[in-house]
Amino acid sequence: MTLPPPPGAPIRVLIADDQEMVRTGFRFFLDAQPDITVVAEAADGEEAVALARRERPDVCLLDIRMPKLDGLAATRLLAGPEVADPMRVVVVTTFDLDEYVYGALRGGACGFLLKDSGPTLLAEAVRAAAAGDSLVSPSVTVRLLKHVTAPQAVAAAPAKPAPPTEPLTDRELDVVRLVALGRTNAEIAAELYVSLSTVKTHLSSVQLKLSARNRVEIAAWAWQHGYGQPGA
Repeated sequence: MTLPPPPGAPIRVLIADDQEMVRTGFRFFLDAQPDITVVAEAADGEEAVALARRERPDVCLLDIRMPKLDGLAATRLLAGPEVADPMRVVVVTTFDLDEYVYGALRGGACGFLLKDSGPTLLAEAVRAAAAGDSLVSPSVTVRLLKHVTAPQAVAAAPAKPAPPTEPLTDRELDVVRLVALGRTNAEIAAELYVSLSTVKTHLSSVQLKLSARNRVEIAAWAWQHGYGQPGA
């Protein structure tokens, strides 16, 4: 898997969107961040895949509706379960349709962001992806995870993690509950009064016990087992 950028090195980003104005806006904002640099732009999915494989950016920002190859197909080629060296992909789209969210997450995306989420959240999503975290737009997070528990959503939902190889500790369950509510690692650390490294240690343990590929699957497990409600 793509390693995080070396300490002090800027996060290298690829932007793929068929609208030049969107690419320009994203580049303008991201290049203004001291820790992020845009290294490539693509106007369609095929170009995005080719550039990503050549440039090996730390994070790929992919639109869904693009010519030649849509963003979901491009995500599968760059980050899917069959990819030997998957990249970190964040899907950024105007549409929050459930099938798009599920398709992106099943395809290996580590984030799903709406274009109207604002530039600050865009930068946060890039940083989260580069650090191995994930970020899903708050406006769709809880709705998405609630749908995971609905019978009609089973076929479309993110892959269901296997039963734990060993029981989760009480503290691990505390972390899982907050992940299910869409909290970031920093927010979890603040709420539980622990360090950021402690949260990451708990998440690594949970991921191993659940055989989950990412925190989205951890959150899905939480919702499927009744840990997705505040105070659960």
